[in-house]
Amino acid sequence: MFEWILSLLSRGGYLAFGWLMFVETVFPPIPSEVLIPLAGFLAAEGTFRLGLVIAVGTLGATLGATFWYWVGWRVGERRMRKFVKKHGRWMTMSPEDVDRTGEWFRRRGIWAVFLARMLPGPRSMISVPAGMARMPMLPFLIATTLGTALWTAFLATLGYILQSQYDRVADFIDPILYALVVVALGYYVVRFIRRRGAR
Repeated sequence: MFEWILSLLSRGGYLAFGWLMFVETVFPPIPSEVLIPLAGFLAAEGTFRLGLVIAVGTLGATLGATFWYWVGWRVGERRMRKFVKKHGRWMTMSPEDVDRTGEWFRRRGIWAVFLARMLPGPRSMISVPAGMARMPMLPFLIATTLGTALWTAFLATLGYILQSQYDRVADFIDPILYALVVVALGYYVVRFIRRRGAR
């Protein structure tokens, strides 16, 4: 995969990088933990400029996040409430949970979006509940852009520093991702058992 991405970026330049960042956010076939450090490596070689890598990567990922925000906006809380009413036990959610989540996002969602954009896993999907809750577009874009810029700068700089060993960046990120998955699964199991016991 590394060689294929390297070849694509070398031929397509910033346009290819921005496009891959957009695609990675909408449907992540290539993790940003691989893509961004590789662009940082190319900056260290002189093919790219580090500042432009951060700017283009942020733009591509922000556009992808905005796509998911639009999907959430189109679905809306009303449709989600109906879906949860029918299938909520498997999601460990009730229609009231949907209402509370929507209200929370409208009041404090900017911090959730900002922090999630720097976490492997939730960084793409956080845009959906933000859109469903009708979180105002401007705060969403500000939080998304800032969080994405920090994440992109962090990974690109690591790739720049490590240079030919850019693939080692995954060694730093993977344990975080695995820990998040374990915590999320544990949280789901606990909620499912509690809701079943309550019924």
